[in-house]
Amino acid sequence: MAETEAALRTLAHNVRAARTRAGLSLDELGRRAKVSKGALVGLERAQGNPNFATLVRLADTLGISVSALMEGPAEGRVRVVSADAVMPLWAGEKGGEARLMLTTSGPSPVEVWRWKLEPGEEYPSHPHQSGVVETVSVTAGEMVLVVDGIEHAVQAGQTATFDGDAPHTYRGSGAETCHLIMTVHIPPGPGSAN
Repeated sequence: MAETEAALRTLAHNVRAARTRAGLSLDELGRRAKVSKGALVGLERAQGNPNFATLVRLADTLGISVSALMEGPAEGRVRVVSADAVMPLWAGEKGGEARLMLTTSGPSPVEVWRWKLEPGEEYPSHPHQSGVVETVSVTAGEMVLVVDGIEHAVQAGQTATFDGDAPHTYRGSGAETCHLIMTVHIPPGPGSAN
C-alpha cells in the first residue's frame, strides 16, 4: 500500500509540475486532455486511481512521456529494469498486459514497453500527438496491427513502424500468446532545444 501511495504522490507532483511548465490551468489541461477538472484536482492531490487511457491523454497533451508522469528522479547513468518490478499499466480481459519498462531521457524521449496479447485480445489506442512514432517488434506469436482501419499482420521476428497520430489497435492473433516490444518515440516537447 505504501508503494501505491508513493507512486500517486510522484504522479501528482509530476502532473502539477508539467502543467505549470506548460502554462496550463486545470480547466485548460482538462479541456485539452478530455479529463474532468475534478479528476485533475484529485490527481494533483494524489487521490484517485487514473486509468491508462487518462495517463496517455495527459502525457500527450503535456508533450511528455507517460513514464515522465510516473517516475521519480533518475538514479544514475545506467538503469536496469526487471519486468517483474514494473506493474502493468494495462491488463486485458484474457490475461494480456502492457508494462512501461522505461523511458529514455533527453529532448526526444523514447518509451520502451513490453506487451503480451492473448489470441483475440485487443487494445485500441487513441491517436497520439503529431510527431509520435511507434514501433512494434513481435518476439513470439503473432499480432494484427490496425492503423487507420487497415490491418497489418506482424509475426515473430518482424517489426512494424507507424505514425502514432492515427487511430491504432493491437490485436493478438494466431493460436499462441503474442509477446512484443513496443517503442514510442516522442517529439521534443515545448521549450526543448532542437
